[in-house]
Amino acid sequence: MKQYTEKQLVFAINDVNNGNPIAKTSREWGIPRSTLQSRLKGSQPYKKAQSPFQRLSTEQEKHLADWVLTQTALGLPPTHQELRFFAERILQAAGETKGLGKRWITRFLARYPILKTQRPRRIDNARVNGATTEVIKSWWLYITNPVINAIKPENRWNMDETGIMEGKGSNGLVLGLNGIRPLQRKEPGTRGWTTIIECISATGVALPPLVIFKGKNVQQQWFPTDLSLFDNWQFHATENGWTNNETAIEWLKKVFIPYTQPLTPEKRLLVLDGHGSHITDEFMLLCLQNNIQLLYLPPHSSHVLQPLDLSVFGPLKEAYRRQLGFVSQFCCSTVIGKRNFLLCYRKARLKAFIAKTIQSGWRTTGLWPVNLAKPLLNPFLLENSNANVEKGKNNGFQRDKTPENPTQKINDQSLFIWKTPKTTRDIRLQLQEISRSEKSNATSRLLFAKVQKSFEAKDTLLASAQQKISLLEAQLEAIRPAKRRRVVPDPNELLVNKQNIIGLQENDIENLEPLADEEEVNEPEKRENDCIFVR
Repeated sequence: MKQYTEKQLVFAINDVNNGNPIAKTSREWGIPRSTLQSRLKGSQPYKKAQSPFQRLSTEQEKHLADWVLTQTALGLPPTHQELRFFAERILQAAGETKGLGKRWITRFLARYPILKTQRPRRIDNARVNGATTEVIKSWWLYITNPVINAIKPENRWNMDETGIMEGKGSNGLVLGLNGIRPLQRKEPGTRGWTTIIECISATGVALPPLVIFKGKNVQQQWFPTDLSLFDNWQFHATENGWTNNETAIEWLKKVFIPYTQPLTPEKRLLVLDGHGSHITDEFMLLCLQNNIQLLYLPPHSSHVLQPLDLSVFGPLKEAYRRQLGFVSQFCCSTVIGKRNFLLCYRKARLKAFIAKTIQSGWRTTGLWPVNLAKPLLNPFLLENSNANVEKGKNNGFQRDKTPENPTQKINDQSLFIWKTPKTTRDIRLQLQEISRSEKSNATSRLLFAKVQKSFEAKDTLLASAQQKISLLEAQLEAIRPAKRRRVVPDPNELLVNKQNIIGLQENDIENLEPLADEEEVNEPEKRENDCIFVR
């Protein structure tokens, strides 16, 4: 089996040309002596020798590799089918009707090891375009604000919601009898959506969660018999299982404010997204009254700046799916489904919400310790993907060159039968025969090489143009009149304005406080029915 690379072989040939004996060079580099002698006599590397028989030329394949890198940088890495389609378009532009072989993709990737087949991580288009270097740098001014910078790490908190389908398990590999396909695996039949509000600190502490079920009211039969497993948890019910304005206020009053109260009067920081329930007047005012500094993340940047999203929610959902698989053989009616959900989620939470994992999320986002380089170097930033394109073009497609032997003999090709070329490949083969002729000189060979390269570039550009035309036609087909969109203000700026107004109008704050008490008096029955607090 070959134990050396083409680059090592080139270095060995250079050593021999510099006066080193062939036998000694062969031993030093671990290359067979016959291989060295053959290459010194002018034989070509295998890849170069086989290039005339490839369906696409080297330049055309380099263009394909560049296209793959560019699409990847744009967040649109092509599939094998899309790459094959583009390559066959180049062939069609050259006048060839025969498609590529079954193993062309495999051999193409072997010729360009910088490319690799990977499983992509699905990400929303808004997130790709929302988290940019400019947005993060602009938002980072809030982090370095003296007021926020003075807050202690034990008083820095991150809150976020996550949703889980109650009966949705994993799609991992299973074992079964050989020869039986496909294997079936039963799962719980429930598909109720449940939202959980979680909150973590920069020191690795997690607050009790708020679980939001889908329903009009929280039902007692949803819970296991042993309620001690859910000490300090809160439970709420909404019609769609999502959070709303009332739920956010309840979370502040029942969870965040009492559980994060410092021993001495100190400011607390709450990092959260700009969900509609987080930017209401009542939510902001309640935080201001309790010395809580709100810091809203830029839109569509949770995958870069949200500690919970980066380090905790992934392991949490993976552990939940594993736990759900252990109980999937039980009956899963609506009542039992919610019981199993709570039991599985509790066990998964114990494995995911550990101090090391929580602190890793804060460190990865650069929110604590404060480090702007962390989010700017995140691989999911579009700019970081673009930076790798030129690197790949400059370093990834360099082919090792073998030193030419001026004493190489060229076979006489005078008996070659000339025909009118019908495709670019025919032109390439005939130009190669001309360049090998003894009558050709360096100038003619250079001219023929440029002609060949020009034809190949023409085919590639034509295929690229056809690809762009197809995309534009699809966009025109799907275009619709644009809907009106209101300008969404920055919640952080909105919060600052409210603080200024409230600071100048202290009398208004005093007048607002009784209103909150009055609301609580007018709606005691509704909150008792909708919320259960387990002590």
